[in-house]
Formats: sequence, C-alpha cells, structure tokens
Amino acid sequence: KPVSSSDDTKPSFFQTMMILFKARVVSLLVLSAVGGAFLGAGGWPGWDILGLTILTGWLAASGSSALNQYLERKSDAQMNRTHHRPLVDGTITNPKWVPWVALAMIVVPVVWTATFNPALSFWLAAGAFIYVVIYTIWLKPRTPVNIVIGGAAGSAAVLAGAAAAGMWNQPGAIVLALLVFLWTPTHFWSLAIVYRNDYAKGGIPMLPVVIPARKAAFWVLLHTMGTALAAVVLALDPALGLIYLVPVALVTIDMLLRNVRLTRVPTGKNARSLFMASNFYLMIVLVMICVNAAIQI
Repeated sequence: KPVSSSDDTKPSFFQTMMILFKARVVSLLVLSAVGGAFLGAGGWPGWDILGLTILTGWLAASGSSALNQYLERKSDAQMNRTHHRPLVDGTITNPKWVPWVALAMIVVPVVWTATFNPALSFWLAAGAFIYVVIYTIWLKPRTPVNIVIGGAAGSAAVLAGAAAAGMWNQPGAIVLALLVFLWTPTHFWSLAIVYRNDYAKGGIPMLPVVIPARKAAFWVLLHTMGTALAAVVLALDPALGLIYLVPVALVTIDMLLRNVRLTRVPTGKNARSLFMASNFYLMIVLVMICVNAAIQI
C-alpha cells in the first residue's frame, strides 16, 4: 500500500519528475553517448550531432527509467532505499499515464531516427529493450548476475552516440562500450553490498544478497580490473592522448585501491566509498574523452 507524503515534505513537480525519470542516472548515460559521439567522429562531432545525441539519448533513457520504476513499484515499496519514489509513496496519485508517456519517449526517437540514421535507431531501441525487458522484467528478479547483462544497456548508449556521429563500429567507441559494460557491476554491486538487506527484503537476488559480502567484493574487483584494462586500451585511440590518460590513470588507481580495501574489509562504509568513486570515475573518463578528442592533443 502506498505511503502518502505529508504536505510539508511533499516534493515539487520538478523533483518528482527528476526522481521518476532518474535524472542522475540518465545524465551519466547521456554523457556516455556523448563520449561515444566524440570517439565516433574522431574529434569534435559538431553541434548538430551533439544535439541529436543528447536529445534522443535523454528521451530514450528517461522513458526506460520511468518504465523500470513502474514495473518495480511493488518491490520498491519493500525497500528503504526506494520506498520514497513517487510511484510508491503516492506523490503520483494516478500512475496510469506513466507507462504510456515512457513508451512514447522511447518510440518517438527510435522511429524518427530510423528515417535518416538506422544505426542510431537500432542502438536506442537496443538500449531500451535490454534495460526494460531483459534486465528489469527477465533477469533482475531471477538471477544474481542480472546487472552483468543489464550493463549492456549502458554500452548501447555509447554506440548510439557513435552511430549519431556516423561510425558506431569505431574501435575506440567499442572499447568505451566494453568499459561501461565492465564498470556497471562494479558500480551496482558495490551499492548492493551497502543495501544487501534491502534487496533481500525486496526479493531481488543481487549477487551480494546470495553470497557473502567478501566474495561479492572479489567479483567486484575482477570487474574493476577489467574496467581499468579497458581504460588503458582506450588511450591507444588516435583521438586521445595524455590529457585523457593522466587523470584517468589517477582515478583508476584510486578506484582499484578502494576495491582492494573493500575485499579486505567488506563493510557498508567501504562499499559506499567504492560506489561513490565509481560514479566519479566514469564521469572523469567520459569528460576526458570529450576534452581530449575535441582538441586532439
């Protein structure tokens, strides 16, 4: 049963929409697509390509996020971390419009871009399908490796950006897509270690729920090492150089050290530290790709 928000704590319409459409998560996905666009273009992609990448990526990712919340509203109600979401706490009193608006946000850019850039249309559709159908509906409630496959949705965002620039199969874009794929379990499993009891209450078999935290931290470390390797390989892209490599090397070392500490002392505090660092890590990687590719030093 939804818990009604009191008048003095009721969020604004803007705050409600930010939560419903997962603005923070979507912003990182859009930045991933922008990074893909810079790599696909081999440098500055142009304002038109950037606008196309941001608009279509934001619409498709936001629609997918809203569908995810609509489909998970019952399990969200069982978890302390998510019971405040607007489809659970009664902030959105009539949620029937949510899936239709969310579907439109996915379908419109997919159909529109199919008329002039089929590759972009494909990767937008693939990202939404992986996240909503394969991850949310099929894998998440059934298997502890759900997020491993779900990470492909982030990879699709990268390739959508590269496709917008006209070259989705550019080697650097493919390596960045692999980096995002490997980074995703590090990011979400570290969060799941923090909220392992919450996920158990919600009936979601995340890896840290079904195995001890120390073993989960080891699996996180394997993915962090893979992410680090992909980040180094990405430095070989002709559009990148020292402006990319130096800061990325520093944040890579920091994330690895935090992960090693988590494997030694698998506490919620150390897991949260790694989770926050992983957010910062991907942001730095993507920003440095854009900066370095734009000036091509």
